[in-house]
Amino acid sequence: MEIVVTDAPERTRFEARQGDTLAGFAEYIRSGSLVVYPHTEVDPAFEGRGVGGALARAALDDARARGLPVLATCPFIAGWMGRHPDYADLAYQNRSRVSD
Repeated sequence: MEIVVTDAPERTRFEARQGDTLAGFAEYIRSGSLVVYPHTEVDPAFEGRGVGGALARAALDDARARGLPVLATCPFIAGWMGRHPDYADLAYQNRSRVSD
């Protein structure tokens, strides 16, 4: 069965599911000028199956679609961005102040 990633804004996170089973999630804090990804978690039963990567890709594609820079404080998301240079343009850098 396929892993499906969707935005769950009521829980401020992206969720990866296989059928009705929650396989993992990536939390976010989103403002009008920035999105922060503080935590990603994958159920141990789904580790090594690409769930984390699917969550990272969906979260970062969403940030790109919204035109928001990304501050990845989650080590997994930050590392994933580092391994995928096509997402480097999203990295929040050299900004002294963020305001809505």
